[in-house]
Amino acid sequence: MTTPLLQVNNIEVIYDHVILVLKGVSLEVPKGKIVALLGANGAGKSTTLKSISNLLRAERGDVTKGSIELNGQVVHDKTANDLVKSGVVQVMEGRHCFEHLTVEENLLSGAYTRGNGAEIKRDLQMVYDYFPRLWERRKSQAGYTSGGEQQMVAIGRAMMAKPELILLDEPSMGLAPQLVEQIFAIVKKLNEDEGVTFLLAEQNTNVALRYAHYGYILEGGRVVMDGEAEELRNNEDVKEFYLGMAKEGRKNFREVKHYKRRKRWL
Repeated sequence: MTTPLLQVNNIEVIYDHVILVLKGVSLEVPKGKIVALLGANGAGKSTTLKSISNLLRAERGDVTKGSIELNGQVVHDKTANDLVKSGVVQVMEGRHCFEHLTVEENLLSGAYTRGNGAEIKRDLQMVYDYFPRLWERRKSQAGYTSGGEQQMVAIGRAMMAKPELILLDEPSMGLAPQLVEQIFAIVKKLNEDEGVTFLLAEQNTNVALRYAHYGYILEGGRVVMDGEAEELRNNEDVKEFYLGMAKEGRKNFREVKHYKRRKRWL
């Protein structure tokens, strides 16, 4: 049995010492795969990612139970900066570029933990190869670029850190369908060609399951179902609650599914 790159073991997250947000979430992300974390707004997707990247404390949140392991080593007590050095980078919801900096300056800021100038220059060109639009806009202030371009900047900046794992939060938010497809296609290409592993949180279940290898569905701070992406796409309950209209009298996914033991990757 292969040890997953990332393993989240039954974590509980509380905000402000009283608000229970995650209630025993467990998931695994195998090396070299794209794993989708799915669910409606407020399901706990972003909190799960911030738990992994150790950004919770900035929002008065804490992991109070369970553990988080990277390559078999417990990391939930590391700082966010140390995690970046370990190869874990989060792309936040809403893109969060440095608006006053140029596109290229934003990209180079992602390499702040690195010291080899030649490698940084090579990787900058690699980012431009994946995102030709950023080459065209490299001297423009990021705050004056479009939403799609800012999402490209955010992903490109993450790539400049030489990550092993990218936590990608709501990449489709606020983007036109054509741009969403373009962003996901580039994520897939980065996964296949550069070997970057992705854990992405996404409300657009239809798109996410077409590009991911595996998926977890969250509702009310719990994982209510997981499986291979194709299996989830073909599941009647997933189709009903996430790809279509719910039937009368069935208000949520948890009413029709039983919790089950998390499946382990072989």
